[in-house]
Amino acid sequence: MTDGHLHGPVPGPASAIAAEAEGVLLARQHRHDAHREAQALCDALPWLTTAQAEDLTRHYVAHRLRLFHQMFEATLRRADELGREYEARYLRLRRDLLRRHGAWASCLLACAAAVSSALCTVVR
Repeated sequence: MTDGHLHGPVPGPASAIAAEAEGVLLARQHRHDAHREAQALCDALPWLTTAQAEDLTRHYVAHRLRLFHQMFEATLRRADELGREYEARYLRLRRDLLRRHGAWASCLLACAAAVSSALCTVVR
């Protein structure tokens, strides 16, 4: 959902619901992947009893989900930092551009005034 521009999704209840659903699906996929990997690990250790395999699976999945959560939080923090850095840089560039345009406009106006006064002097 976009507003027709390249500014990203339109904020609102629909996009919030879509983002939450995407998060739930992503978490479910990570849990499924962790279970699959734990099962492959248990299959590689045929001497484990059923209880040991279940315990190993539970610990492995919990560990993987903690790691995923930590990486996700670190990614969010970094994205926030980058957003603030880019916004500050954009504001500096915008201020510099406006200052330069103001200087050029002043120079142009001064030149136009000088030419006008020179023409008025020549005409008299």
